[in-house]
Order: sequence, then structure tokens, then C-alpha cells
Amino acid sequence: MDQTWTWFSSKLAEHGIMLTEEQLNQFEQYYKLLVEWNERMNLTGITEREAVYEKHFYDSVSLSFYVDINGASSIADIGSGAGFPSLPIKICFPHLKVTIVDSLNKRIAFLQHVVSELGLQNVTCLHGRAEDIARLPEHRDQYDLVTARAVAKLNVLNEFCLPFARKGGTFAAMKGGDPSEELHEAATSMRELRAKRIGVEAMQLPWEQSERHIVLLQKTDQTPKKYPRKAGTPLKQPIV
Repeated sequence: MDQTWTWFSSKLAEHGIMLTEEQLNQFEQYYKLLVEWNERMNLTGITEREAVYEKHFYDSVSLSFYVDINGASSIADIGSGAGFPSLPIKICFPHLKVTIVDSLNKRIAFLQHVVSELGLQNVTCLHGRAEDIARLPEHRDQYDLVTARAVAKLNVLNEFCLPFARKGGTFAAMKGGDPSEELHEAATSMRELRAKRIGVEAMQLPWEQSERHIVLLQKTDQTPKKYPRKAGTPLKQPIV
């Protein structure tokens, strides 16, 4: 086992996540595909192996330090980009049924290729706007856990993501710096979209020491019929 694998697996083991050799191989294959496809399309500005393992893989899986992933059966990842956080979480927790939503078809093609090459089961990659897909009965108010990582401000994210969460489900917004101001701005959108704050978790990446915050909201009721508004409106006119 090389140094990066040793570091990565030992850090996850500190949180009770024991990776098999097959899972480590899946992470390595994911890394290689990310770098290969990144030469043809803009997936990430981070391509150094150790940095990908820390800033993408470890950072993604860190959600499971604060949310009971074993107790969830379904997760929707909104605006997933190159598959973060949902695919690293799926590798570590194979039981999960994962739905990935992204508005760029080229990214969806990449994600479908990764899912196929890694042999991941029960992963659906959907091309479309979150506002449109959240209107479909099979996705609306359905998921145990909804995630978004570095997509938009919280008052916008709430309208993108909360309609996917079931009543009693969790929305986890993965942020960089202190989200206090965003939380203040998002108070009305939380109320409108039937959610309450249940916590804000703070951590630092092990080597780089950069800040990470995870805002945890609980869905308290079904999504009101008027939300989400038509595609593009949440960004142009956030709920305030």
C-alpha cells in the first residue's frame, strides 16, 4: 500500500470507515479517470494525486462523520460536478441508492463512465436543472439525504435541494468558510421550504488545514406546491 492510500485509509479508519482493497482500487480508478477526462473538459482545477485524495475524496466522505449514512438508504446529490460528494460516499457505503443531478450533459457523460468503470450499482445520473427534476413525482420529497457541495449560497441552495428531501430527511450543504452570514440570509427560505437547522459542523482538512463547514437542515414537511420556481429563478431572485 502506497503512502497516499495509507494516509487516506488510516484517516477514514479514525472515523470507523474501514476500506477494503477493492474500495481503494475504486478510488484510484476514479482518480485516474478524473485526470484523464479533465484534459478534455473542465472537471476540476485539482489534479495532483495527494490533493485529489484530500480535497475531493476525503472532503466528500467527511459528510459521513456528521451524518448517519448507514441509516440512510437514498441520497440525491445536486449540482454534483465531477461526482462530489456522492460518488466517494457511494464507494464507502455501497448500500446507498444514489441519484446525481447536473445541468451539464458532458459532466453526466463523465459520471456515467465512472459509475460503469467502477462497477457501482444503484447510481442514476440525471441531466437537467434541479428546479425541473424536483417537480417530478419520483424525485420530489423522496430522499433520506440530499447534498450539495460548493454550488451556491444557502438561500439559493435551499430551493434547489430541499424539494428532493423527504419529510424528516436531511439536507447537508457542504461549505468552505464560516456560513453564519449565509444562514442569516437563508432564514426565510428555510421557513418557506419547510426546513429547520439542526447543526453546523466545522472541520479542517488534515494536511492543508483549510476550513470546511457542513450546514445540516431537517425537512419538517412536504414541499409547498409553488416550489421550486421555474428554472433560473432561484439564482436570479433568491428567497429573502
